[in-house]
Amino acid sequence: MGHGWEGVVLKLMRGRDFQFTVVGSERVTDRYHRVHFADGGMLAQAGVHPTMWVRVWFDNAGKPHQRAYTLVDPDPEAGTFSLEFALHDGPASDWARAAAPGDTVDATLQGTGFTAPAPLPPRIVAIGDPASLPAINSLLDALPDVPATIFFEAADGAAGLPLRLDPERHELRTVPRRDGGRQLVSEVKAALPALVGDPTTAYVWIACDTVTTRTLAAYIRKELALPKARVNALGYWRPAA
Repeated sequence: MGHGWEGVVLKLMRGRDFQFTVVGSERVTDRYHRVHFADGGMLAQAGVHPTMWVRVWFDNAGKPHQRAYTLVDPDPEAGTFSLEFALHDGPASDWARAAAPGDTVDATLQGTGFTAPAPLPPRIVAIGDPASLPAINSLLDALPDVPATIFFEAADGAAGLPLRLDPERHELRTVPRRDGGRQLVSEVKAALPALVGDPTTAYVWIACDTVTTRTLAAYIRKELALPKARVNALGYWRPAA
């Protein structure tokens, strides 16, 4: 399957293409699925960094469809990693549900990177949902000695989901998804002023739907005066119209 105009653009932006092979899979919950891969040589070529992600290509009625996923437990020596899928209706979730050992999928590595905040904050504030859960885990793994408060938006809470929390350092605040993310925005705005403290040393990481992410990032930068380097914000998905 070709990758269409998006694939051409990624090539022009020096994206590197790889083919992954499924070596296993497991259902974490009814709405969350993990697929294990051999990496096709990617990790040996590119190395590994926290929150590292790839664009994976799926077939959508004969048309290329790509989505970005954070690598879970990448092992460069073994050449393996996993991807986790928050299941819903769509070609990526359909593919993940049916994935079996020996299946292959194309992927493009482009645009990924990570810079640890310097100086390290006294506390990380991470705001996400099931789609960004692997990235949240990777962030917490990368900064294991820094306390963190995690606002986690999910329709059914976080029960059964593989959040890697240290009860001595990490506080989890679950928020139901209501009113297109407005409930999350309201609760975060009410709590953040007390959590961030000094804006020059605070660090807030946001990866929700695009509207929620933009709303919170604007609030944090304008109202709480955090410098741009102390806010990492990326919209992970677009709400249905």
